[in-house]
Amino acid sequence: MSLLSPVAAQQRHKKQPAKKNTAKPAPRTRRPAAASSSKSKAQLERERQNNLRQIQQASQALNQTQEKKKVSLGQLHVITEKLTEKKQVIQGISTQLHGIETNVHQTATQVLQTQQTLRQLKAEYARLLYTASKTANGFNRLMFLFASESFNQFALRLRYIRQYTEERQRQAARIMGTQYRLHQQLSGLTEQQKRKSSLLNTQLNENKNLLTLKSKEDEMVQQLSQQEQGLRQELEERRQAMNRLDNLIAERVREEIARAARAARLAARREAALAAARDARRAAAARNVAGGAGPARPRRGPENGATETAGNDDPSANPETDAPETAAEAAADRRAVRIALTPETALASSAFSGNRGHLPWPVSRGFISQHFGRHPHPVLKNVTVENRGVDIQTGEGEAVRSCFDGRVDKIASIAGMNTIVMIKHGDFFTVYAKLRSVNVHEGQRVSAREVIGTVATDTEGTSEVQFQVWHNSANLNPENWLGHK
Repeated sequence: MSLLSPVAAQQRHKKQPAKKNTAKPAPRTRRPAAASSSKSKAQLERERQNNLRQIQQASQALNQTQEKKKVSLGQLHVITEKLTEKKQVIQGISTQLHGIETNVHQTATQVLQTQQTLRQLKAEYARLLYTASKTANGFNRLMFLFASESFNQFALRLRYIRQYTEERQRQAARIMGTQYRLHQQLSGLTEQQKRKSSLLNTQLNENKNLLTLKSKEDEMVQQLSQQEQGLRQELEERRQAMNRLDNLIAERVREEIARAARAARLAARREAALAAARDARRAAAARNVAGGAGPARPRRGPENGATETAGNDDPSANPETDAPETAAEAAADRRAVRIALTPETALASSAFSGNRGHLPWPVSRGFISQHFGRHPHPVLKNVTVENRGVDIQTGEGEAVRSCFDGRVDKIASIAGMNTIVMIKHGDFFTVYAKLRSVNVHEGQRVSAREVIGTVATDTEGTSEVQFQVWHNSANLNPENWLGHK
C-alpha cells in the first residue's frame, strides 16, 4: 500500500476521496503434499521392513542347509529368494529417492517464490516507512487534522492516519510470517537432502550386497551343474512322488464326489418315500371319513397292509438298505465331476471361496521356493519342472497349520512326500505334504491356523512343505489364495 503524506492528502482531498487499502496480501506458496507423500513413505517403509524380514528368514534357512556342507537346490532357492528380496529393497529405495528428488525440486521452487515475495514485501514496507517519516512530527499530523473544513473531513483524516499505522503493522507481520515460512522451507530442504544422501549410501551398499549374492548364486549353479546326473535322478524321484500324490488326491476326490452323489440320491429317495407315505396317510384318512358318512365298505387286507407300510415312520425303513445301488447308478456316480453340496457343505464352500487371496499361510515363516505350474529347472538346461502346488521352504521343525476351517479327509504316507494331510472345505480341498509328524486324525474338524503337524527335513537339510489347493477335481494356483504374510 502506498499512502500519501498528510499535506499531499489535504491538497487531493477535495478532488477525490481517499483510496481504499489496495495492498495485495502476500501470495500463498503451495505447500508440498505432505499427507500423500508421508503415506507413500510409510507404505514404502513397511515394504522395506517386510523385505528385510524375508531376507533374515532366508538367511536362517541358508544357515540350516549349509550345515550339511554340500551345495543343494535348497541353498540355491534360498540365495535366489534373497536376491529377489534384495532387488525389491533396492527398487523401494529408488522409489523413495525419486519421491525425495521431486519434493526437493518443489521445495526449491517454493523457496525462490517465497524469497521473491519477501523482497516485494520489504520494498513495500520501506515505502511505507519513508512516507511515515514525513509525518513523524506530531505538529504536522495535528495541522493535517485541524486543517479540516468540516467535522466529517476531520473524522475521515483521523481514520486515514489510523489505517496508515495499522497497514504498517500488518505489513511487518507479513514480513515476519514470510521469513518464518522461508526458514521452514529451507530446513525441510536441508532435511530432504540429508535423507537423499543417506538413501544413496544405502542403495550403494545394497547394490554391493546384490553383486555378492549374484556371484554366490552363479557359483552355486556352476557347482550344481557338475552334479547333473544326481540332479536328474532327484528330479525323476520328485516327479514320481508328485505322480503318486496326484493319483492319491484324484482318487480321493473321485471317491468323495461319488459318495456325495450317492448320498444326495439316497436323500432324494428317502424324501420321496416320506412324501409317498404322507400322501398314503391322507388318502386313508379320506377313505375313513367317506366310509363313516355312508355304508361301511369292506377293506381288503393287501390294500390295508400297503397303507400301513407306507405310513410307517420307523427309522429302520432305510431306502439305502432296502434299495441297493444299481450298476447304472454306480456308473453315474463315477462320471460325476462335482461334489453334490448339502446346505452345510455349500456354506463351507462359499466361506472358503470368499477368502480367496486372504488365506493364512500353512507356516508362520518361510518363502515360496518353487512356484505353481511349469517353469524351467534352476540348473538343468532345457528341462521343465511342473508343480501342482507351491513348495514353501521354512525352518526345521516348523509347525504346519490348516489354512481354513474344515474336516480332515485323508492322512497317508507317500514315498518322496512323507506324510500328507488332506482337508475338505465343502467342495474345496487343501493338501499339506512333506510332513514329519501329524497331530490330527481322519474325520476330525479343524479350524483355521490350527496346527496339524510339523514339517519334515530332508537329508540335505532343506525343510519345506508342499501346499496344494483343489476345487473338486480342478487343481488351483495356491498363490492366488494365500494372503500376505
